[in-house]
Amino acid sequence: MNKTQILKLLPYDKPFLFVDKIVKVDDSGIIGKYTFTEDEFFYPGHFKNNPITPGVILTECMAQIGLACLGLFLIRDWVKDKAPNVAMTSNDIHYYKPVLPKETVVVTATKEYFRFNKLKCAVTMTNESNEIVAKGTVSGMVIK
Repeated sequence: MNKTQILKLLPYDKPFLFVDKIVKVDDSGIIGKYTFTEDEFFYPGHFKNNPITPGVILTECMAQIGLACLGLFLIRDWVKDKAPNVAMTSNDIHYYKPVLPKETVVVTATKEYFRFNKLKCAVTMTNESNEIVAKGTVSGMVIK
């Protein structure tokens, strides 16, 4: 399964798709990118006249790249043209810097384990200056 096929199989669409590009993927991890545009649905209310990307959206971006995209790659032998359900089951994320409109983030996820259809990854999100924005772990299930 190649990078384009993974993106097509994702069970998300705008305005809730937070993956633009997969830079690298293999059995041990993944690197992906997303640019937060000025017109994201959450900016008008978070915060008034000072838009900042909510932490829950940063976590979702990390999970879409680190769990959903990597999970699809890891189960590539039994996925054909329809993706199975992928769900985040837990996370432990720490936030260090804000992400503003027009910023591109890079998510790097390293597989800690994948067994019994459960995936756990260490994830790090960095900004364009290679500063850590957020890091922690995400876990999820793949349901056939």
